[in-house]
Amino acid sequence: MSKAHKDVIAPVDEKLPLKTLLAFGLQHVLVMAASPIASVFLMATALDFSPELTINLLSATFIVCGIGTLLQSTGWRGFGARLPFIMLPGGAPIILFILVAQQTDVATASGAVILTALFYFLVLPLFRRVLRFFPAVVVGTMLLLVAVNLVKISGFLVVGKPGSEGYADPLNLMLAFATIGFTVLFARLLRGMMSQLAILLGLLGGTLVAVLCGAFEVENLTLFPLFSLPSLLPFGVPKFDLMASLPLMIFCVISMVEATGQTIAIGEVVDKKLNPEVDVARTIRGDAAVSLLGGLFGTSLIITSGENIGVVRATGIRSRYVTLVSGLMLILFALLAPLARVIHGVPEAVVGGTGMMVFAIVGTMGIDMLRRVDLRQHGNMYVVSVALAVGLLPILVPGVYSQFPSGLASLLGNGVAMGALTAALMNALFHCMGKQPVTEPENEQRLQGR
Repeated sequence: MSKAHKDVIAPVDEKLPLKTLLAFGLQHVLVMAASPIASVFLMATALDFSPELTINLLSATFIVCGIGTLLQSTGWRGFGARLPFIMLPGGAPIILFILVAQQTDVATASGAVILTALFYFLVLPLFRRVLRFFPAVVVGTMLLLVAVNLVKISGFLVVGKPGSEGYADPLNLMLAFATIGFTVLFARLLRGMMSQLAILLGLLGGTLVAVLCGAFEVENLTLFPLFSLPSLLPFGVPKFDLMASLPLMIFCVISMVEATGQTIAIGEVVDKKLNPEVDVARTIRGDAAVSLLGGLFGTSLIITSGENIGVVRATGIRSRYVTLVSGLMLILFALLAPLARVIHGVPEAVVGGTGMMVFAIVGTMGIDMLRRVDLRQHGNMYVVSVALAVGLLPILVPGVYSQFPSGLASLLGNGVAMGALTAALMNALFHCMGKQPVTEPENEQRLQGR
């Protein structure tokens, strides 16, 4: 092998100029910042936290997300896949944390997070053995379900919840479509790096429109307090209750399925050949370690985010050093309280408009992955169709399992996870049990021989 060939650096490992890293790192942060803010305020509202505790948890969440993002980007000691991932608090874990806290107390909820993080490590060796049941037909289907689910969530950021005050306010719809319009305009008219920053510029354009329309939240824009430091064990010594922890433990298995699809998907985006048994395990190991840290600082599970895959795909910037810078920025936002307050002032409709577009890009990745699968083949057709039916039902018909026991309803109601598990089971049924189907190349050879 020639020296020149050895010196070729993979796109995911490319060290870009500082200004490029800062610009694209900020783009990731601004697109994803709504998630930690929304999760903390949801928790604070449901559990009646004081303003001081809320600020403390917001700082902790940003710091833990930042540390997790650094870990996934660097892959330190096998924790993290060395891929451009952002780590965020998951929506389902926040709801489960709140339910555990309401049924017991907050210290028990924190203990449940710690037990679940340890449970990750316990289950991981077994989970690695079933990764072969997640080929392209399964992962592609899962990405479609992820996209539909995330677009729906972003849509609620734009229009609000049905029945709420200001539901479907035309101003919010205008802000969302203005944000999308700016993004498309910048992507079409600009060139080079500025074109790749179209998502960030579109978000800033939508924010500017919000300022002009008086929709930007300014009441919280104060300079002091200048710094915000999280507290270790903000709810006191954690209480460990195995039964109370079961819902989060069940979710951790679901999260591992999602992490599998996300790792394979972003591996394709950055054109990195992965060994699923190794790289998926590294991703999950990173999720476990960061969730353990989060439990000590009062957060729920912090998991690898599939949302930023769309950003990587849209920009074409594949370097993991971009998300490394994003991690540092998240930590900076946590320590400098005024920066977090400025981000919090961006209207949800603007963030939702950006989110709908970015998450739809994740859907195109699923379509692209399924395009390489022969869907005319009997088994593949059923794998995709049954998985979509099972996965889309709870996404499109909320509450469909509301009459079931709460733990089972929580599991069945996660459309992404149920769709992915169904696809894996259907794939095993048609392709791994009994007679193996004829592969596409073999079909072609038979046709040519006729």
